[in-house]
Amino acid sequence: MSKRQPSIARLTVRGDTFEVLVDPELALEYRLGKPMGIDKILVHDVIYRDAKKGLRASEQAMQRAFGTTDVRKIAERIIREGEIPITSEQRKRLIEEKRKQIVEWIARNCIDTRTKTPVPPQRVENALERARVSVDPFKPVDEQIPGILKEVQRVIPIKVAVAVVSITATGHHAGRIRNVVSKLGKVIRESYTSDGSWTAEVEIPAGVQDVLISRINELSRGEADVKIVKVEY
Repeated sequence: MSKRQPSIARLTVRGDTFEVLVDPELALEYRLGKPMGIDKILVHDVIYRDAKKGLRASEQAMQRAFGTTDVRKIAERIIREGEIPITSEQRKRLIEEKRKQIVEWIARNCIDTRTKTPVPPQRVENALERARVSVDPFKPVDEQIPGILKEVQRVIPIKVAVAVVSITATGHHAGRIRNVVSKLGKVIRESYTSDGSWTAEVEIPAGVQDVLISRINELSRGEADVKIVKVEY
């Protein structure tokens, strides 16, 4: 274990708070996608309800919140989804990196509605400043884009190339897939069958087609049907 001062990562589920003691640098690297064993990150093999007081979470509370009492599985979820400690310098660096990715996405996928030409990165950067856009250092770019575009469109006239996607998912996967889809785009129409299967047409930025298809295939293990109906520029 590193000699760095341990920090607390926490996640609240159904009103109960769960905490783990972690190496702050390794927890951040893990959150950002670096593969490593969870034992390398944890300071103690314990799930707490209050780490500062040394109070452990009960097995009943863990089972109710996570469907398991496996410390490693719960710790993985806490670190991936919860609050993890980062320094102001780390946060600044992460926001700058994410902001750069957002600027690149907009410059690649959007056009000026007046001139029908691409929007240069510097103009996008200036628009983000004028619109005072907030960037989440951990949230994926494609999930932030819809909200950010609304803010940017208040200061410059831009438009995204749009794709319409047809999706059919079985009832077993429908809920999770709909949740992901609604974050990436706009559900134009949808319907459910008697067995719970979900069919929909969704409007998304053309630039996130591959991301959407990949996530749906991952969630459904390839069982969902996804088709690009049309792309509008």
